[in-house]
Amino acid sequence: MYIIPARVLASIPAFDIAVVQLATMPEKATIAKFGNSDWVESGDQVFVVGAPFGHSHSLTVGYISARRSTEMLSNLMTKVEVFQTDAAINVGNSGGPMFNMAGEVIGIVSHIVSEGGDFAGLGFAVTSNVAKELLTSDSFWTGLEGYAVSGDLAEILNLPQPTGVLVQRIAKGSPAEELGLRAGAVQAVIEEEEMLLGGDIILKVGGIGLGANFTGLEDIRGYLNKLKDGETMNVTVLRGGRVVNLSTKVKRNAMN
Repeated sequence: MYIIPARVLASIPAFDIAVVQLATMPEKATIAKFGNSDWVESGDQVFVVGAPFGHSHSLTVGYISARRSTEMLSNLMTKVEVFQTDAAINVGNSGGPMFNMAGEVIGIVSHIVSEGGDFAGLGFAVTSNVAKELLTSDSFWTGLEGYAVSGDLAEILNLPQPTGVLVQRIAKGSPAEELGLRAGAVQAVIEEEEMLLGGDIILKVGGIGLGANFTGLEDIRGYLNKLKDGETMNVTVLRGGRVVNLSTKVKRNAMN
């Protein structure tokens, strides 16, 4: 075993996923092929490769139990979709590949649900199509994870508009950190959804509202992707009951 220097280009900490640029390619490395996760159905057989508890090159086999979407938004714009599986997943599997029986990567292992901390038949992997959209596209990386807020929850949090994005986590060194956004700190479960409360709630990006049904997300995506190095990014948030405007100069060359 040997160590190769690398740097993180983008990440989704809550789902143990990152784009890492290696200083050098390992000798005789084989590049895994990504499959189309939209074609995967419940009942399909899959296998997971990883290093559970440090035991490298371990393989476990199981089935896709379900496909689930969450209200989590990664990079501010994209909803996270995961596969539920009964393939054994333990500490050391996170970030590893989930393959279909054709040897294509259709998921990136994320986390488990367990009362004791060990595998209990409930494992989750971010779908390959979502992973590609979040991490390998040319989209502007914000370094932000949020929770889509609407309906009764929007009223409970006293939003001045129908929808918002509750900031959950912020990646170190990201544009979101440079902007001064505040992440959540208090764990809560509301309507069976886990979230972090106490962080900023995003109302507008570049003066563009989120829309009653988050219809503004596509326009926000366009605004962010058009930002050039040195231009100003503006975000309006609800912080402690007050509407606050934040801004920072984009350092796009440092991110890509």
